[in-house]
Amino acid sequence: MTKTTTHFGFKEVPVNEKVKLVRGVFDSVAGQYDLMNDLMSLGIHRIWKRVAVQLSQVRMGQCVLDLAGGTGDLTLLFEQKVGLSGQVVLADINSEMLRTGRDRLIDKGLSNRVNFAQVNAECLPFADSTFDCVCIAFGLRNVTNKEAALQSMYRVLKPGGRLIILEFSHPIDGLTEKVYNFYSFNILPKIGKFVAKDEESYRYLAESIRMHPKQSELKTMMEQAGFELCEFYNLTQGIVAVHKGYKI
Repeated sequence: MTKTTTHFGFKEVPVNEKVKLVRGVFDSVAGQYDLMNDLMSLGIHRIWKRVAVQLSQVRMGQCVLDLAGGTGDLTLLFEQKVGLSGQVVLADINSEMLRTGRDRLIDKGLSNRVNFAQVNAECLPFADSTFDCVCIAFGLRNVTNKEAALQSMYRVLKPGGRLIILEFSHPIDGLTEKVYNFYSFNILPKIGKFVAKDEESYRYLAESIRMHPKQSELKTMMEQAGFELCEFYNLTQGIVAVHKGYKI
């Protein structure tokens, strides 16, 4: 039976409305997204992203899809790895986030070395077996149909290609979980209100993390989509996890 509703944070909404609601969140926060990431994570998100890129094993000359790439943090790191002989595609469903990322890369003089695409992760408009690596960072939890997205990512990967998922996850010990929950629901929205002038969007982001599959559940979803040799790495006591799988 086809589901007619899905979660948007802790709320149940019609399936066909979630994309619009998520777009509204990121339209609102795009301008302050990088600053908010630094404030929310005390800068640790930069380390998480470097770990994800290292685990991707991307090499010179390869093709990478930075999915839900937003303001381009990971695109910049991947561009350094693939060099002039490689290619990176910065892709996002949200036009404001994509515009912010493109402007940032223009400022760095890299816009002619990166391609840009506004896409839906559930139905990627790329040919089969196009990319050596697909990476989605802090984006999968916002996707309505995660199973469809994982299948789409599998399709566009070359044989031997890797999927990297960097996402907020679930703390692995009780003390971390207690502190993290207090921070997420009491401090984070207030930072959003003060800096981005948007408390509700950051409340949604905290809620969306709690609705995201746990580490072992996401690993199983990847395997069901066809990925092999799947594994995950907990970072910062499981507040974030990197999942990795191969298309064999």
